[in-house]
Amino acid sequence: MAFGLNKAQLIGRLGRDVEISQLQSGKRVANLQVATDESYIDGSTGSRVDRAEWHRVVTFQDGVIDMLEKNGRKGRLVYIEGKLQTRKWRKDGEDTDRQATEIMIVPGCRVQFLVKDDDAEAPASQ
Repeated sequence: MAFGLNKAQLIGRLGRDVEISQLQSGKRVANLQVATDESYIDGSTGSRVDRAEWHRVVTFQDGVIDMLEKNGRKGRLVYIEGKLQTRKWRKDGEDTDRQATEIMIVPGCRVQFLVKDDDAEAPASQ
């Protein structure tokens, strides 16, 4: 019997406005760049080190895309719940495959803005 769990949860800031595009099929897709911050103490120097990790988030869900189109502005603090998905592709004329791991927002997942739009702060630089 196969059993698995594929779930990703993030709280971070949008690094840019949500990008919405239309595929040749007519279906829309939303792409988000979300930064999560972390800090640690460097063992050799004893100083605090801050760093941002960047995550790609994608959805094809029309209702979520509508909400992101209206509210998805750079700096907004957002909660994302989705699943990890790795996709591969090959550019025309190239011999090597490219790969990207993204968080997919699918039915049953969540996107929630955690502060009002007026309270948004700029995220860490990319």
